[in-house]
Amino acid sequence: MLKNKRILVTGACGTVGSKLVGMLLENSYGASEVIGLDNDESGLFFLEQQFLHDRRACFFLADIRDKDKLRRKLQGINVVFHAAAFKHVILCERSPFEAVQTNINGVQNIIYAACENKVEKVIFTSSDKAVNPTNVMGTTKLMGERLMTAANSNFHGDGPIFASTRFGNVLGSNGSVVPIFHKQIAKGGPVTLTHPEMTRFVMSIEQAVRLVIDSAALAQGGDVFITKMPVIRIKDLAEVMIRELSLPYGYNPMDIDIIEIGTKPGEKLYEELMSHEEMRRAVELPRYFSVLPAFRGIYRDIKYDYTEMITDKISNPYNSSNEEPLTQDELLIFLKENDLLVPIDHIGQQPDKRYWPGEED
Repeated sequence: MLKNKRILVTGACGTVGSKLVGMLLENSYGASEVIGLDNDESGLFFLEQQFLHDRRACFFLADIRDKDKLRRKLQGINVVFHAAAFKHVILCERSPFEAVQTNINGVQNIIYAACENKVEKVIFTSSDKAVNPTNVMGTTKLMGERLMTAANSNFHGDGPIFASTRFGNVLGSNGSVVPIFHKQIAKGGPVTLTHPEMTRFVMSIEQAVRLVIDSAALAQGGDVFITKMPVIRIKDLAEVMIRELSLPYGYNPMDIDIIEIGTKPGEKLYEELMSHEEMRRAVELPRYFSVLPAFRGIYRDIKYDYTEMITDKISNPYNSSNEEPLTQDELLIFLKENDLLVPIDHIGQQPDKRYWPGEED
């Protein structure tokens, strides 16, 4: 589907965006050009240096808040992967106006530019926090999904196919708990845990990018794709990482404490990837669930005939409190398979604390 296509990736400097750019260029997808957009000047410079040898790669400074810039950059583009967003829950809670500008208006601008330029497909990267949202970030992601679905149902004639992908927690991504635990263990602890009963869906960066690319192939319009993924207890993650990393960092595992710091504002004890309402209009595929639009389309009659559908009768809402978490042995295998337990000398700007302003006092 991507062969000889011009592909544009927004948020190209982010964890998922940069990995997506790399996979599109380095694997045998056959894209004729991959264009990366980001407003991170330094990150874009380093990403460009990484792919200087590949003439198919082009990178530009751009902000998804700039509708006119997007309209120009999407000229002649076939497929858009929209990964640019504000993703940190606490920062969005403190600055909801900024979150709206990027996570909602930015999606609207992508839709506008894609329709103007007759792009073939647009894939929006969403979040598990969009399901029954309890925070600003999740709410903006839900609105992004709804905008994509509405754009698909309202377009006349031959226009873009709009679809969304819904991520779990991408372990090892910037700002995620794994690099924070790494740095805390490297300093001899303590490791900070928000709540001992907290569970999360998890996926590797490679799985997240695979979901995005597969969604482009599977998308029929307005659908939301969800990867089947394992559940972990965050406490188990902390204990496994302490056990495996303490000695390489020069400490006795018994000397590294775990302290509870309480949940963050708007944070759930469990995460949801599919709500009760969505369950009634979801179908199961071998590796994914697909949530079909509540409104099937004003001007388009879409059949949603996936080639490998297992069932259209989903009986269990997909949330981490309903799923059996990985054992610590299974979690250890997952971490090793995804190179998340390799001691590293430099962990960038990752903090070694997970407090939020005012809370530590």
